[in-house]
Amino acid sequence: MYSSIESWNDLSRRNLLRYGLATIRETLRQTTDQPVEPSVIATLSAYMGNAADRLVPDEATERTKQHLLDTIASMISGIDLPPGRMGLKFIESYRGSGSATVAGSGVSCGPLEAAMANAMLAHSDETDDSHAPSQSHPGCGVIPAALAAAEHFAIDGTHLLRAIALGYDVGTRVSMTLGGEDYQTHFHRDTHSICTVFGAGAAAACAAKLNAQQMRWVLDYSAQQASGIAAWQRDTHHVEKALVFGGFAARDALSTALLIHAGATGVNDVLSGPDNFFLAFKPEADPQGLIDKLGERYEVTRTNIKKWTVGSPIQAVLDALELLLHEHPVKPADVREVVVRIGSGEAHIVDNRDMPDISLQHMVAVMITDGTVTFRSAHDQARMQDSGIQKLRSQVRLVYDDGLQRLYPVRVAVVEITTTDGKTYSKRVDAVRGSAENPMSTKEVVTKAQDLISPILGTERSGRLIEAVLKIEKISNVRFLGPMLRRA
Repeated sequence: MYSSIESWNDLSRRNLLRYGLATIRETLRQTTDQPVEPSVIATLSAYMGNAADRLVPDEATERTKQHLLDTIASMISGIDLPPGRMGLKFIESYRGSGSATVAGSGVSCGPLEAAMANAMLAHSDETDDSHAPSQSHPGCGVIPAALAAAEHFAIDGTHLLRAIALGYDVGTRVSMTLGGEDYQTHFHRDTHSICTVFGAGAAAACAAKLNAQQMRWVLDYSAQQASGIAAWQRDTHHVEKALVFGGFAARDALSTALLIHAGATGVNDVLSGPDNFFLAFKPEADPQGLIDKLGERYEVTRTNIKKWTVGSPIQAVLDALELLLHEHPVKPADVREVVVRIGSGEAHIVDNRDMPDISLQHMVAVMITDGTVTFRSAHDQARMQDSGIQKLRSQVRLVYDDGLQRLYPVRVAVVEITTTDGKTYSKRVDAVRGSAENPMSTKEVVTKAQDLISPILGTERSGRLIEAVLKIEKISNVRFLGPMLRRA
């Protein structure tokens, strides 16, 4: 290294200068002789900056439309739930001027308020989509932010779909790069809010058609806004959860897009250099995860749509029960015991909870009694006091299964019913309906949407809205959806 300097006594200013210049020349020669790999942020921001004009494969486009419809249905169905009512109350008191739509209501407001309220509506309960590899609910943040930006900038339906697909790609990759469920478990930070603030930021920025340089600043602002701790799991009323998963992220992300669109600047590379995002959140993480198969693997196709409007760990259980009851029409009076096995890490989330849609024992009792589960039955708090349901609920035994937990993020359930005459029937589900491994058809997504939307908007308006979303690429201005989303 010091071959041109014979001894430390030769370290004169002239020699240091000569050595420094020689080193710079050698470094430049080496870097010009070899191809230079673009930085992660250069690749990611360029991809984001071109997203509005990039074709999305047919499968990913169709799945994006399904998730748009499913999230809109979740937003509308949340209007009469506690988090939705709280969000609407806040917006009615402090709304800014504007014509942005709050779904399922008669309220118009500014885009920031609409993004926040719609995101709270979307995650007022466990109806919205989920992405298992990243431990997140991307739709509840990405889609409200994208819709608010789409209305603000009056973009067309195809542009909106591309913005949403980008949001799913960016947000989930950030959480996966940090470690997904393991990151949340070991560091107590919330992967859901981290995913949605990055994903919603990317979607809103795409709707605003920001360029690659501006997308660097979007990532910078998203890193500054990334927050959330897993304490939301102690929120028994779901209000904090709705804000953490969706409301705060969508509002902040839209603020980012609008600020940068107006001329705001930031740090050019928040993913590397001093005090960068990964140094703050997880130094050992490999930033290459952010661009892994970007443009090849569309994360919206790996995102689950829930067939049942209940917590994710209960999905496979209800699938298994539906199949079992179809083969063996067991009535409540016939039941001696129901044994349910699910992953131990999932079981504690839904074990005899006091909210109906996240209480496994209660939902099993409802399914056996009714033969199905609807949005209404999954949210009937009063029915938790029904004597017949309580008796059947007491006969449900939940087993925390470490073996099934090792299969996560695939959620597997085994349900076994023993009848009063000594017969035992069992069913195992390895691929939940609506998951990436066993996706729902568009017809099934429509059926779920009708169940969620019709009680609020009516059957006729519900049908028109669903048809418009399924043909959204034919819509020249997304503002066309606004009147359809509002409650009369």
